[in-house]
Amino acid sequence: MTDVASLMIVDDHPLLRKGLRQLIELEDDLELVAEASNGQDALNIVAEDEPDLVILDLNMQGMDGIETLKAMREKGVASRIVMLTVSDHDEDVVAAITNGADGFLLKDMEPEEIIAKIKQAALGKMVISDRLAEVLASALRRPEKKVNNAIDSLTARELEILKLIAKGLSNKLIARALDISDGTVKVHVKHLLKKMNLRSRVEAAVWVVNELNLGRDD
Repeated sequence: MTDVASLMIVDDHPLLRKGLRQLIELEDDLELVAEASNGQDALNIVAEDEPDLVILDLNMQGMDGIETLKAMREKGVASRIVMLTVSDHDEDVVAAITNGADGFLLKDMEPEEIIAKIKQAALGKMVISDRLAEVLASALRRPEKKVNNAIDSLTARELEILKLIAKGLSNKLIARALDISDGTVKVHVKHLLKKMNLRSRVEAAVWVVNELNLGRDD
C-alpha cells in the first residue's frame, strides 16, 4: 500500500488554496489535512495536526511567511516546510532556507510541476524552482553554524537517524528502516536539530555531507 503524505496549505489567497486543494485531491499519495489563511492560525493548527509537509506562502498580511517559518521552527515543528511564492528575489530564497525551509517553489510553475515537487518534498527531498537552484546552492555552501562540538552530544540512535536524513530518507522511511514508529523518529529529529542548533533537515543533511563525509553513497 502506498504511503499517503499529509499536507497543510498556508496562504492568504482563497483562490490559490482552492486550486492547490483540487490538485492535491487528484493524487492518491497526498492528503490535505489542514488549511490556514494567516501565520498565527497556521501556528495553532500545525502544532495539533503535525502534517508531513507544510506549503507556506511568503507574502502574507500580518505574519509573513518568513516570520511564520521562524516561529514554527522555534516551536520545534518537525514538518517539512516548502515556500510557495511569486517572489524570486535572492534574499528571500536565502532567508527561507537559512531559517529552516526545505524548499522554495514559484507560483508561476506549471501545476503538474508543482505537484511533482510537492511529492518529492513529501519524500524528504529538498525542492527548488530550477531558475533559483544556483542561488540556493551558493547559500548552502556557506553554512554559518558551528555544530562540530554538538555532534558529540548526540545519542547513537540520533546519529543513526542523522545519517539517514543525509541520504534523503523521510521520517516514514527512517521509521521503517529502524523498525520504530514515525512518532519516535519525529522526536529524535526534533532533539538532534536542537542539539546541533540547526533549523531544518536540509541544514542537517548539508552539514553531514560537508563535515562527516556521510553522503548518499555511504
